[in-house]
Amino acid sequence: MIGSQIRFLHIAIDMSTRLNQKIIAAHKARDEWQLVNLYTQAADSSEDRDTECFFLTCAHIFALEHNHPSQSILIARLKVRGRE
Repeated sequence: MIGSQIRFLHIAIDMSTRLNQKIIAAHKARDEWQLVNLYTQAADSSEDRDTECFFLTCAHIFALEHNHPSQSILIARLKVRGRE
């Protein structure tokens, strides 16, 4: 059982590292629409509310700046969490 937990932890860390690398690449490429998607994905995979809301806020800012269609969904998620 302990070995399986370590394998799952490794997978979670690896996925997080890949997501981080994608976010960095999107910033370098100035791909704001992709940043909305990646920050939303980071929020979805966050384990605590503060981290989730941080990433939702990042996604929402890029969505507002670039008229991304997910603006209303992101603000609704932040409002539900008391972070508008």
